[in-house]
Formats: sequence, structure tokens, C-alpha cells
Amino acid sequence: MAEDKMVLQKPADHHQAVAANASNYGADKIGVLKGLEAVRKRPGMYVGSTGESGLHHLVYEIVDNSIDEAMAGYCDEIQVIIDKQGYVTVEDNGRGIPVDNHPTESISSLEVVLCMLHAGGKFDAAAYKVSGGLHGVGSSVVNALSDDFTAMVHRPPYIYELHCSKGIPDGEPVMVPDVSDPDHKRTKASHVRVVGNTDRTGTIVRFHPDFSIMEKGDFNFKILCTRFRELAFLNKGIKIIAIDERPDGAPIVETYQYEGGISDFVSFVNEGKHLLNPTPILIEDEKDKVIVEVAIQYNDGYDEAVSCFANGINTHEGGTHLSGFKGALTSVMNKRLAAKRDDPKNRKKNILEGDFEGSDLKEGLAAVISVKISDPQFEGQTKMKLGNSNVQGIVNSIVQKGLNDYFDENPAIVDLFLEKIINAAQGRIAARKARENIRKKSDIGGLPGKLADCSEKDPANAEIFIVEGDSAGGSAKQGRDRKTQAILSLWGKMLNVEKARPDKVIDNEKLLPVIQSIGGGFGNASPEEGGFDVKKARYHKVIIMADADVDGSHIRTLLLTFFFRYMRALIEAGYVYFAMPPLYKITITTKGGKKTDYYAYDEKERVKILAENNVGEDSNNVHIQRYKGLGEMNPEQLWSTTMDPENRFMTQVCLHDAVVADQDFSMLMGEDVEPRRKFIEENAVYANLDV
Repeated sequence: MAEDKMVLQKPADHHQAVAANASNYGADKIGVLKGLEAVRKRPGMYVGSTGESGLHHLVYEIVDNSIDEAMAGYCDEIQVIIDKQGYVTVEDNGRGIPVDNHPTESISSLEVVLCMLHAGGKFDAAAYKVSGGLHGVGSSVVNALSDDFTAMVHRPPYIYELHCSKGIPDGEPVMVPDVSDPDHKRTKASHVRVVGNTDRTGTIVRFHPDFSIMEKGDFNFKILCTRFRELAFLNKGIKIIAIDERPDGAPIVETYQYEGGISDFVSFVNEGKHLLNPTPILIEDEKDKVIVEVAIQYNDGYDEAVSCFANGINTHEGGTHLSGFKGALTSVMNKRLAAKRDDPKNRKKNILEGDFEGSDLKEGLAAVISVKISDPQFEGQTKMKLGNSNVQGIVNSIVQKGLNDYFDENPAIVDLFLEKIINAAQGRIAARKARENIRKKSDIGGLPGKLADCSEKDPANAEIFIVEGDSAGGSAKQGRDRKTQAILSLWGKMLNVEKARPDKVIDNEKLLPVIQSIGGGFGNASPEEGGFDVKKARYHKVIIMADADVDGSHIRTLLLTFFFRYMRALIEAGYVYFAMPPLYKITITTKGGKKTDYYAYDEKERVKILAENNVGEDSNNVHIQRYKGLGEMNPEQLWSTTMDPENRFMTQVCLHDAVVADQDFSMLMGEDVEPRRKFIEENAVYANLDV
């Protein structure tokens, strides 16, 4: 009966609580965010995050506005400067943002554009037929998320300036010339001031991020330059100059300008590789006001490098333009395959039965797809995916026609492509069988025998150490935290995947335990197409722990090459690390006979430890041990120096520029000896690759 009473009373208590709260919930509780307050309240909605990617997105928004001027035909040079104070300046020689009074807002159009959401020239097709900024929020968002923001506009005869902080114009309005007066005699009150005279046009924006909202960090010049290089490729002939004034000494200056456009882009991606078609296939056409540019080139490798853009925006998640391209390529190549089968000369040859799949066409494919459209529909302000349904059919038809025309004129290239893709299809079939074998082994025997797993089931709290050698693996197993740390011991040199077919990689006895242990599958195809799925990874820290010698470096490089080629999403997610074991153990004995151990992780630290203890390395009370391998450490030492999260040092592997990283892996691990020899000659003392 007690239970019945409780059940009967719950609704009454609930309604009483609701009634009590209702009296406190009135119109005064309805918040209204005015101006740019919404941006400062929810910055992630506008720039994706408040971290590093969001910080760089601020720069992209301003640069994209200058690119829109270039696409409209009014700008041919953009300069981006990062100064020592952390300010970013973007200058172009476009038309300059309008400064005359807005017809409905009764304030300068410059203030409207920079201080109001959903305001800009991109809504008017007469002003911009094609642009990347469509929602009218780009510049105003940067203004809102900056504690210091200045825009200078050159529109003859005057230079106009608007200064803001956190999206709000500084000071009271002042009287300035009214540009709507042809004689420049009339004045008006405005926050936009006249600061000089000019005979040129253009816009200069200088801003400093507001780190009370954005996470404190520095602009990564390499990441920014990757984007600037893309923009220069996509906008034939435009010059983009990037300057980093922060380093001591001379500033770093990078200049990007490509007269060949996306054809040069594909050639850059394939630099240093053996090509099936030395000159990229270039397809350019326009249909229903959609401009389509596609460049295609195959190499004899196994990796795919396909990038797609809409109005200069890198649509990382693809969209309808990518779907149209893939459909066209698959259709054309399948028809060519069928014709090859039907040719009486090929009846005795072992030609693939059945059609190609999309994954077969990706091996060795480098392509750039760029569309320019007056009203693109992006998913979200960060524009990761294109959604215009009509674009798919337009790209499909243009690419099919362009490929067929090219293949009709170049039958020898068709045969090379078909041979490459047939081999890929046969490899896919073999890899599928190998995957099935892995699945069966996993179902029967679970995880590999070499794996000492942890008990933690949440991947975010679990980590795996991939350890070189059984001796070090044994110490790691004894010294680890069994709850969160798994150990996988490797033995011997593993396969160099840069020189092997995918089906050989997946069945390799050295790499199979790595694939099984990490989980999530295998391959750089999308998870939907059977590739690696980072969401299914069993650990969010994959730590390569190898000896600090040449062999250890080779092991790290081989594993990193494997992850880059077949589990790239693992690196992109920031899950791959290098353990940093100490190089030296320094034992210092005091006058009282007490011994204290210190660990030095490099030569400088060794010298520092000796200096801090006022001893020389030849002193009788100092013993210095140079570790030759992890196996020389007992479990307690390995734990305290290399595995303990409280004390260890680790290097996170970051992928800032996938194109350059791809070139480095091909050069260092590929078949071509000459570029590798040149690299070694130039970096014989010490090579530090930022990939």
C-alpha cells in the first residue's frame, strides 16, 4: 500500500512544482540577443569551435571575402600578415567595401557589413555572381570574436576607417563627408571616419582574437598557408602573399601564384610520383550557370587524393559535386571495361568479370573538383558539404563528356587506366577475403595473442602501447596500469606498406595484430565503403614506444606510414603519439652516501641536470647510463619515465598538410631512390619532418 500512495502522490507533487515555477517564468525570462551578442554567446555555431580550427577560421573568413572579389574579377593580389603581437592583417586590391549610407539602416554600409549579422553584398547577384560568403555573417563574426578590429577601406578620394572592439564600434559618431554627395561637401554623423586620401581601391582588415572567448593559442602559419595555396590553385593567376613576422630575425614569406590553376594543383599533389598520364586531364565547362572544373591524374600508387571545392571553399565532407564526379568516372570506366571485354583481341586475356566499384577507381587517383555556382547550399556556416541537388547531374554530364572526348583521342591512356583499375579490383577482392578471414579469426579467437589488453571499455580513457621487442614488451606489461593501458609487442621489421598492395598489407603477420588490436577496420576508403572507421577504434591513444636509436626510428616510420596510408583518420583525430623514453639515467651520490636518480630525455637536459647539481660528468660521485633500448629498463623505471601519465613525455602526431605529408612519405618510403638520396645528402646531420 505504501507503494500505491507514492505513485498516486507523484502527479500531484509534479503539478504543484510546475504551477510554482510557472509563476516565476514570465516575459522577463525571455532573452533577446542583440547585434553580435549571439555570436559571442555561441561562437561554435559560427566558426565551428573556439579551439585551433575556429581560430584559423577567423582568418579564412576575411581572406574568403577578398577571394570573392577576385572571383568577381576585381582583385588580383591578397596579402596576409601575422605580426609579433598576434594581430592578423588581410589586405586586397579589390573594390573596397561600400561606405555610403545604407538605404534602410541609415548608417554606413561598412558598419552594416561589419557590425550586423546577415548583412553583405553576397545576397545581390548583381554584386557577386559567385561567392563563398553567402550568409552575411563572415566579417561580422570575426569582428564579434575580436577584442580589437579595424577595417580600412580605400575608395577614392578617401581612406575610411572603422574601429571596433568585441563587435561594437568605438566612440561616438563624428561628422564625415557624405559620399553620396558628388561634390563631397555634405557631411553626416558616422562611426566610420575619414583618415586620409587615396587614388586606389581595396580593403584592409586588421584584427586580434578575443581570447576571453577563443581558446588561447597561436596561429599556425603552415596550416594557414595550406589554405592560401589551395586558394591560389583554385583562382588561376591570383597572387597570395603570406608573411609571418613572429620568428626572430627575418620574416617568413610565402608567395602562391599558379597560372595553370587546378591542373597545377593536381601536378603538385602528384609531385615525385610515377604518373600514368603525365599531363592532367582538364575538363572545363558551364551548364545552367554552374561552372565546372575538374583535373584528373593517375599515379601507380595505391592512395587516393581527391579534393572538392565549391566557390573556393574546401568542402571536406564532399557533397553533390563529388557524387556527380564519382558517378561519371565509374560509368565511363565501366563502359570502357565492357568494350575491352567485347574486343575479340582480348578474349584470351584475364579481364575482370563484373563491373568496377567506386573503390577500384580510387587507387592512385589524384583529382580536384571545383564548381562555381551563384547560390550554393552549404550545410552549416563552416561549409563542409555542398547540398545543391542539381549540381550532381551537371557535374556528372560534364565529366562524362569530357572523359569520353579525352579517351577517344588518347586510347593508350585508357588502356593504362584500365590495367591499373583492374589490378585494384582484383586486389579489392583479395582484400575482402582477407578482411573476412580477420573477422572469422576475431569471432573465434578474439584479439591477437600478443595483446595484453586493458580492462577499461571506454576508448576515450584507454590507450595502447605498440612496443618494439618482447623484452621491452615484457617490462611494459609488468609496469603498466592494467585498467587503462594495453600493450602490444611487435617483433622484427614490419612491411613497408608504401611498396605493397593493400591486399598484401592486410594479410601481413606483423600488421595484422595492429589492425585487430586497434579495431575499426582497415583502409582509407570511407567507413561506408568498408574503410577504417575511427569511431570504432578501441583506444583514443595509440602510442608507438620504440628504442631511441636508428632501428627504433625505422619502426616508428614504418608504423606511421601504415597509419597514414590505411588508418589516416586515426592521425587526423589526434590519436597517434610517440612515447619519449629517456636517453640517460644519471645517478648522483651525495657526501652522505645517498643516491638519487635523474632521467634526461635529451643532451641539453643531461647537461642541465649536472649543472644544477654542481657536478661534472667525470666526477667520482656521478654515474651516467646511456640507454641503448627500452629493454634495459626494469618495469618500475619504464613506468615512471615513459608510461606514467603524470610524469611521461609524449609527442602527438599532427597532420597539418596532408598533401605535403603524402609527398614526404612517397619520397622517404617509396621506390624512387634519387629524391631520397638528395634528401639524405641535404639533411645528413638531422632530419625533422613536420608531417
